[in-house]
Amino acid sequence: MNHLSKKEPKPARPWTLYVIHHSHTDIGYTERQERIEQYHADFIRQALKITEAAHRGERPEWDSFRWTCETFWAVERFLESASSEEKEAFQQAVTRGKIELSGTYLNMTELPDFDLLLRNHSKAQQYAKSFGHRIDSAMTADINGYSWGYAASLLQNNIEHLFSCIHTHHGMYPLGRKQTPFWWETPDGGKLLVWNGEHYMFGNELGFCPDALGKYIIKDEIQHFLMEPEPRHDEIASLRIHRYLWNLEQEQYPYSFVPIMVSGLGTDNASPNADIAEWIAKWNGQHGDHITIKMATLSEFFAILKQEDLSSLPVHRGDWPDWWTDGVASTAMHTQIYRDAQRTLRKVKSLDPNHEVVSPAELDEASQAMTMYAEHTWGYHSSIYEPWHPQVQMLEVRKQSYAAEASKLAYRALDKALIARKGALLTPKRPLRYEVINTEPAKVTLLMTIPLDGWETVLLQKEFRLIDESTGQAIPYQLSSTQAIVAELTLLPGESHMLHLQPVDNAGLYADSNKIVTARNTEPIPSEGVYDIWSASSVKPPIHIGDDFMESETMRIEWRIEEGITAWKDKGLSADLLDMNRKHAPFTPVYEVTPAQDEHSPSQVCSTRSRMGRNRKGIHVQRDSGRLTRVKVLDNGPLYALVELVFEVKGLSYYALHLKMFANQPRVEVSVRLHKDSVWLPENVYVALPFSLGPEAELYVEKAGCLVRPWKDQLPGSCLDYTAVQEGWFWHSAKDQGALALSMTDTPLLQLGTLEHEPRKLHTMQSENSRPSTYAWILTNYWETNFKATLGGFYEFRYAVERLHQIDPQETVSALHASTGQFTVHRIQS
Repeated sequence: MNHLSKKEPKPARPWTLYVIHHSHTDIGYTERQERIEQYHADFIRQALKITEAAHRGERPEWDSFRWTCETFWAVERFLESASSEEKEAFQQAVTRGKIELSGTYLNMTELPDFDLLLRNHSKAQQYAKSFGHRIDSAMTADINGYSWGYAASLLQNNIEHLFSCIHTHHGMYPLGRKQTPFWWETPDGGKLLVWNGEHYMFGNELGFCPDALGKYIIKDEIQHFLMEPEPRHDEIASLRIHRYLWNLEQEQYPYSFVPIMVSGLGTDNASPNADIAEWIAKWNGQHGDHITIKMATLSEFFAILKQEDLSSLPVHRGDWPDWWTDGVASTAMHTQIYRDAQRTLRKVKSLDPNHEVVSPAELDEASQAMTMYAEHTWGYHSSIYEPWHPQVQMLEVRKQSYAAEASKLAYRALDKALIARKGALLTPKRPLRYEVINTEPAKVTLLMTIPLDGWETVLLQKEFRLIDESTGQAIPYQLSSTQAIVAELTLLPGESHMLHLQPVDNAGLYADSNKIVTARNTEPIPSEGVYDIWSASSVKPPIHIGDDFMESETMRIEWRIEEGITAWKDKGLSADLLDMNRKHAPFTPVYEVTPAQDEHSPSQVCSTRSRMGRNRKGIHVQRDSGRLTRVKVLDNGPLYALVELVFEVKGLSYYALHLKMFANQPRVEVSVRLHKDSVWLPENVYVALPFSLGPEAELYVEKAGCLVRPWKDQLPGSCLDYTAVQEGWFWHSAKDQGALALSMTDTPLLQLGTLEHEPRKLHTMQSENSRPSTYAWILTNYWETNFKATLGGFYEFRYAVERLHQIDPQETVSALHASTGQFTVHRIQS
């Protein structure tokens, strides 16, 4: 039976379809990164030739052609190589409305902080301003969400509209439907007009581009016709367009127009195609009396939309968590390096706010490297199917090199800023004098390490004092088991103190004032130098450590072999800070692997992943929780105690916690050290963080430019399962205006939903009184295309748990920044 000839339903009312022609930017998914740069620069050159030919009257059939530059990054690449004539022609085409600049720089993950968002969203607008133009619209494609601050960043850059093309592969659109507008209200009360749109190549499936008829979103009975030697393109297009518009009418779609994105080829990173304009003209000649198709820019579409009465549009406040940020956990080490570079650049801006030492160009170079790492493409398209392929390896290394480059440039800038503050380079007999600086906007008490070079640790065998020059008094310090000097300071925002090491006998730390002793009859040190004879200590450490607990004046942590940590008590509150309904003990590793029928078959390891949907794991997932096997005390002194807890868990050959409890404040720093086995199957590794301040407390996470209460401050229908944080998250109690803060220094993904494989709930589907569970999602390789296939290797991830008293949510964010930023400590010349 010929399905194309049967009677089909047709839309009842006249329609106008606005076709927005663009090229989706994936940096590295389909080709080498530098080849993608060449492609996109040339795409603009091709679009310019088409518009110029139409403008000169040489190709009048192309007069309706429009091209939207999806990302300003592509425009930058064009401008770098364009001649002065091309630059002038490009600006004229933009001014005439034939080529459009989108306010988007690249399609991003949620890694960027607010400063980087502002920087990136300013670029297109600044360029437009240079020739008297203004951008009012931005678009994104593929990605499934944005931090709440993303909307604020667009508005601060005078961009009023956002067109979002959601890709629902392992993701989902919010609001319960696509092709619908809404007002997105920012944290400060501004309103961004958003079109919650369809997939960015849906126009290819409707047939707008000859020879690029897609079959991805639309699942109909005519797909086998696409395999014919000469597919009946126009018949398929007519059938699908009529069906689509008829369906919109059945869904009570309120407008007589609809926007559709289209690509010039059936691929990402595709060139412009003038055939689209010609095909549309042919369609309009045959069907234009009832269904008119017009090429349009973003600005033109939003102008049409704003002719409607938008006063009744829904207004939504809150976060739009990105389903696709999880790629950052497939290259966790490089994400850690990225986050450290971001923090280091923040230090530089604090130390040199007027760019007296580090130029804006140097800061911008580091920011560009961070942008390229945070862009949403996480590898070559066959990285799981053929992880050994040279192209996979090449693109992986290059992607990761952006994080390394950002780190190098950020630290180079920090070095310059510190040298300007009399920072000492390597010379003989450098003074043992140090500057300690708080570059964060909060008063904070922290432990810091005084840097000594390896050959200088012999000095620690002599008695000395650590002098704070602001008071002239000695301050307490502790010598660690690794022969480091650890001290404690409290500093105000921007405050710095000078410290120096002073020998007790004033003979100079480089002088040897001790008498040589041939031998002592009471020598406590055996000949091999191993200190393992018990002796009574004259000073009792302030932290008490027993077989199953460690306890300071403010906190007590208890553990049990096999079970792990069983209690984390705030002694001031006389309360356990752990969630009573927890399924896993704090900082316990949770390992998941989804088996395949043949774990060594490329097709099996890919198909197993492709069936996961939004669960990020298969229905037959195997889960294992860590078992505490041994405990060891590593340090205990006047300022802190350090205890190691070692666990056994499948998938990891080594997993250990280092718990550093502070003696003088309710703070515990936790280092998670692990060795991950190399496994090709889809895996996840979580670290349980089941902390709580009681049922009345509210959970907050810090995101770029804003605070968000997960499961409350979100768009309806958005992701509940996880979110990406900046410096961390906290429970805030209105009862005592206190907070329990958890810094996530290295890993940004916070898992909130159940770990079980089950139908996923979206925001507003959860029960009214439900509360998130909290896990750090530290490693994953579940995606079937472009994630790094193996998670194997050594990692260390850092966290801090701190009880903060009489502090509001905004102050807690500053405290989180200070906690992860740490003090800047450097040696000075004199």
